[in-house]
Amino acid sequence: MSTNASSVDPLATLGSLPGVAESVDSVRKAVDRVYGHRVMRRRSNEITSEAALRGARGSAALSGADWALEEVRRRTDFGVEPEARTVGAALRLTAEAGQLLSIWRQSPLRVLARLHLVAASGAADDETVGRPRLAGEAVEEPLIEAPLPDASEVTGRLDGLAELIIAGSSAPALVVAAVVHGELLALRPFGSYNGLVARAAERIVLIGSGLDPKSICPAEVGHAEQGRAAYLAAFDGYLSGTPDGMAAWIAHCGRAVELGVRESTAVCEALQRGAA
Repeated sequence: MSTNASSVDPLATLGSLPGVAESVDSVRKAVDRVYGHRVMRRRSNEITSEAALRGARGSAALSGADWALEEVRRRTDFGVEPEARTVGAALRLTAEAGQLLSIWRQSPLRVLARLHLVAASGAADDETVGRPRLAGEAVEEPLIEAPLPDASEVTGRLDGLAELIIAGSSAPALVVAAVVHGELLALRPFGSYNGLVARAAERIVLIGSGLDPKSICPAEVGHAEQGRAAYLAAFDGYLSGTPDGMAAWIAHCGRAVELGVRESTAVCEALQRGAA
């Protein structure tokens, strides 16, 4: 997607694509339902914590570390094998996302740098950590095989995306979150953990926009539940830049939020049965 700033809000125009309004409405209704659940009135902190855990598990699964939820819950050592490092990075990012909301609208590039630094914790001596890649630097993102933009294009598009976020948009939160997610996945601006960072940024938009202020609707769960093949197919739509492709990607992200809602609703129901 072109993110050059102009008098026209390019994100808002995506809301008029076929099917996008329906996705936005469906997501809004689903979110409202789970926020209205009786358990949310007294145990919302528990739902938030469980959503964070499940969201991290889902994001890690999409990055190649598909662990059972109870294994993620049980483990304390995430610093040795590659899959363990991926799960640990996802957990740290989910915990960090809520701390960065106040900075996001003023300095999104600073937030992205922080997210990568958190994800790559333990590699602080690596000079590539926490900054966009330079020309010639490799990217470790084996599950995303799309052509890799060069470093100069990354810089320009990141700046354009940041300008749009700082300027604000009248577009629905789902649309903004989907574009942020898709653009970061397309650019892969860092040397590693780009998928995890992209999904964490999507989470930040959904929380900060007010759509999911308590962070109980983990889209990462829904992305993982739809499967890696569907995720990549929808991402191809984003990369195409066509109206149909963009609409398909936004709808995929909307379905991911709805599946995250379903997950948290099940948690609410389980807590309610336990209290009965």
